[in-house]
Amino acid sequence: MTEPAVDGHTGAGAGAGVGAGARAGAGGAGRKTESDGAEAEAGGRAGAADAGRKAEAVAVVGTGRMGAAMAGRLVGAGHPLTVYNRTPDRAEGLGGRVAATPGDAVADAAYVVVSLADDDAVRAVYADLVDGLAPGTIVLETSTIHPATVRDLAARVSARGATLLDTPVSGSVPLVQRGELTALVGGDPPALDRARPVLGTFASRIFHLGPAGGGATMKLVVNSVIHGLNLALAEALVLAERAGVDRATAYDVLAGSAVGAPFVHYKRDAYLAPDTAAVAFALDLVAKDLRLIDELATAAGARMPQSAATAAAVNEAVAEGYGPRDMSALAALLREQKP
Repeated sequence: MTEPAVDGHTGAGAGAGVGAGARAGAGGAGRKTESDGAEAEAGGRAGAADAGRKAEAVAVVGTGRMGAAMAGRLVGAGHPLTVYNRTPDRAEGLGGRVAATPGDAVADAAYVVVSLADDDAVRAVYADLVDGLAPGTIVLETSTIHPATVRDLAARVSARGATLLDTPVSGSVPLVQRGELTALVGGDPPALDRARPVLGTFASRIFHLGPAGGGATMKLVVNSVIHGLNLALAEALVLAERAGVDRATAYDVLAGSAVGAPFVHYKRDAYLAPDTAAVAFALDLVAKDLRLIDELATAAGARMPQSAATAAAVNEAVAEGYGPRDMSALAALLREQKP
């Protein structure tokens, strides 16, 4: 389905995401970008809800790094907020009421934003969340999960008279904070139209990718490239170091070359100072993504030899205890290994 752009802004997709240019903020005003027949649509930034339209109540379920940043954008846009997290302390101080259960969190919400780690966490939360939904509520499922899980949850939400859109996002916490994520949406087009003022608080580019599961599918496609690029970057950097090239110089050459995607620019600090860089995307979650990608590829009949090689390297890193570390720690593993 092709949809008209609301305005011409195309934000940068730095981080683990889709990029519109070589650096964050490099999108061109007044330009439309098409991808596989779907047009990128610019969502509003904080405070850009329709004039005269009262900000509606939103619940955020899952306040990890991304969920907490989304909550901050929603509060900044004036939305009354309720938050829920399985570890309640992580839901404090976000500007909203902290609910005791997922069902309690969503009971009075017109929109629900879900941001959780994996399929198991999502299914566990929805076991209670669905029962709290009021008819007409729109659930924005931003977690990176299997498309089949999305379709199952969409049916359960629909049975309550509510609507689920799978809206996984591509980007990093800094892009959330600037309202520049890319949202990959599957589900009902009229529901998406209703949800734009909410989704637009943290996403500046919105792609509609067909029925439920389309957004989840595209997110795995995007992440298959990101994870392959991450391994290639780690290997290339260690090769340059062992061949006598300064690490920072080598990285800057890579960033300035044809391979200098937004991801490469975003990960510079993590690669150059791995001992002090914050964890933006843990290798445990990379391994989870690669399992989902393999399942999707098997079901679709698509050969993915590079993804298989990436999964082998990531699984080795996890087995060596690197799972909680940032995805850039693949370079540290390679650096410590003998040829």
